[in-house]
Amino acid sequence: MVTLLAAPAEPLTNAGDTQLVLAALLGIAAVVLLIAWGKVHPFLALILGAAVLGVVAAVPVDKIVTSFSGGVGSTVGGVGLLIALGAMIGGLLAESGGADGIVERVVGRVSGSALPWAMAGVAALIGLPLFFEVGVVLLVPIVLLVSLRVDVPLMKIGIPALAGLSVLHGLVPPHPGPLVAIDALGANLGQTLALGLLVAIPTVIIAGPVFGNLIARYVPATAPAALLPTRRDTADRSPTRPGDGRLDADGDLVTEDDLLNPGTGRPGAAIEEPAGRRSTRPPALWAAVVTVLLPVVLMLLRAIGELTLDEGTAGRKALDIVGTPIIALLAGVIFAMIFLGYRSGFSRTQVSGFLGGSLPPIAGILLIVAAGGGFKQVLVDAGVGDLVADAAEGANLSPLLLGWLVAVGIRVATGSATVATITAAGIVAPLAATLQGPEVALLALAIGCGSLFFSHVNDAGFWLVKEYFGLTVGQTIKSWSVMETIISVVGFLGVLLLDVFI
Repeated sequence: MVTLLAAPAEPLTNAGDTQLVLAALLGIAAVVLLIAWGKVHPFLALILGAAVLGVVAAVPVDKIVTSFSGGVGSTVGGVGLLIALGAMIGGLLAESGGADGIVERVVGRVSGSALPWAMAGVAALIGLPLFFEVGVVLLVPIVLLVSLRVDVPLMKIGIPALAGLSVLHGLVPPHPGPLVAIDALGANLGQTLALGLLVAIPTVIIAGPVFGNLIARYVPATAPAALLPTRRDTADRSPTRPGDGRLDADGDLVTEDDLLNPGTGRPGAAIEEPAGRRSTRPPALWAAVVTVLLPVVLMLLRAIGELTLDEGTAGRKALDIVGTPIIALLAGVIFAMIFLGYRSGFSRTQVSGFLGGSLPPIAGILLIVAAGGGFKQVLVDAGVGDLVADAAEGANLSPLLLGWLVAVGIRVATGSATVATITAAGIVAPLAATLQGPEVALLALAIGCGSLFFSHVNDAGFWLVKEYFGLTVGQTIKSWSVMETIISVVGFLGVLLLDVFI
């Protein structure tokens, strides 16, 4: 699901088509076998799989390293920062009790059977302005805690949330893939948006609550304990330092020197209770809700500005800045520090500890997702995506089916939904001139559906879901990969149905 580096102007190898296909298959097989059979850590397996792919494709070793490193760097620079900022928001929500308040309100207002539907709806709403990865890092902590509180199978509510995010990411502007397809095909944005929502609603229902209820019987997922957004014990909050975590009047930690020399005259040397016993109060529910929704609103405002304001105007520039995912999430972190941290009675030291404590549990996730981006980049740079595109260019098929098939091939080969959308739109763009206005919009949606087909080990989103939900590779394929395929097929059938009546 991650947009990383664009395909280079020329592939890094002169290998033939058969050799490239064999290289892609062996590289993917190596990753799966190393993890599932060899029990090798996914991070290392992805590095070795990329090496196998590059060697079989006759890519020079130094180019393999450069390509893989570039994919890792672009992933960490984009998705990695979002994951870290999202984890900080989740940490403050958990430690302040804000997450507990949201969960109690959700559980109190929505019955167990309605939870999957509620999660799908919330995810679809939040997914309108958000990149998939941003939605995951904001929603998953709430999903994990709701599952824990009401004893509902994790997949039963997790799959609907993922479905809502994924469908909106692939089909509805202002996400980058649909916007690029609209521009390349000359489609009407308003028509594409309206028709995309019509396709998205039944697709989310079938791939979300319906499939989630089924797959929960076969994938007994258990969330990683380290990622559960629950408050730490009092003992865990008190730093083990000289002074036993006691604070001075300014909220700073008391040092050993302060204890040995209480009369030094250092401002604020009066000693308070240990940090774990500091008087705090639960944050207001509105503060917790705003913390979650603030990044969403800022990115939605940017999307509205892109649709309504002329490029280059002061208002458009301002919205482009504040609605950038990193800026929006940073604003959420700062808001949470103030209203969930300081206003709830926590000291500066404690808030800093909560932020820092939220990062170690996601270190493994960051490395695995980054390695997934590196593996994908080696595929792209070797020319596998171009191979799929060239094979489909001369096919004599209907524009809608051709657009869907090309996007499916590139998605499976490269792992990137956005790269698949961009490439497929470029291939079928000449055919768009022969279609009516609404049919061009449907062509853009058909490409978007194909771009979501069967996410697997070359997709950074695959590893993001696997690690956040504590799944094995096999369980991730049974749940996440199958869900993505359902979205692709059901969405495309919806496009074909609309084509009958338009």
